[in-house]
Formats: sequence, structure tokens, C-alpha cells
Amino acid sequence: MNIRKATEFDFDKVWEIFSKVIKTGDTYVFNPNTPKEDLKKHWFADYMETFVIEENKQILGTYIIKPNQIGLGNHIANCSYMVNPNTQGKGIGKKLCEHSIEVARKKNFEGIQFNIVVSTNEGAVELWKRYGFKIVGTTPKGFRHSDLGLVDTYIMHKCLNE
Repeated sequence: MNIRKATEFDFDKVWEIFSKVIKTGDTYVFNPNTPKEDLKKHWFADYMETFVIEENKQILGTYIIKPNQIGLGNHIANCSYMVNPNTQGKGIGKKLCEHSIEVARKKNFEGIQFNIVVSTNEGAVELWKRYGFKIVGTTPKGFRHSDLGLVDTYIMHKCLNE
């Protein structure tokens, strides 16, 4: 598997993953009916870098990295990850996480923060914990889960200079 920066030629393949992931309404805040044209602002904006992981010329997953905040908060990175539901269980999320930590360090970010991790997304929560992320806050009923209704969300953080 190879991880590389995404190009405009990857847009349609990333959209396939993005649309499948948000369609379920159980892990991401994006409206399940988000139109394709909105992918530019959500995953390919000028202030972020987009990466894809591929194998045999097939894109299996993607992630973005960007400053978590502007100005005096731009020393902390923020990342979002999506894996094609058809390729889950192959360690793709792990590889994307490892790569994003490496990229964040190269860009001199002092930490990575996830602003909203859905508490019921236990696989993601456990993966982030394995990579040293800690739950630093909980937003009670911070997410409208498509099946479970209102569920808590976590703010997770990892220091990069420890």
C-alpha cells in the first residue's frame, strides 16, 4: 500500500469513499445528503492537505490534515480519516494514522486534536487510544446518530513533542 498526496484526478474516487461513509449517519457530522460539489470545501480546501492510500491503483482510504484553529491555535493539527467500507479490516486506518502523525511532526505541529469523535464509534476510539490519543473532553449528546439518537462525542488529543 502506498500513501500519497491526493490530486484533482482523485476527486471522484475520494467522493465515492466520502459519500459511502457519511451515508450511514453514524460517524461523521456531514449531512448524509451532502452534494458532491461540497467535497471541495470539506476534503480538498486550500488550507488542508489531502492524502490517499492506494493499492493496485485502487484508492482504499483518505485523510486530511490541517491546522485545528487559525492564528494562535494553528500549532495543533486536526485530521479526519475515511476508509472505504468495502476495505475495512485491512489495517488501512492504522496506516493513515501513522502517516498523519509523521506528517504532523514534519510540519512542526505540537499535537493533533480530534474535535468530535462519536463515542459509539468504538473501533476508532480504540485505534486512536492505541496511537497515544487521550480523551480530553466529552460533549454530552453532541451527535445525532442515525440509529441511536443523541450520543456523546469525545475531544481527543495527542502531544507530538513528548
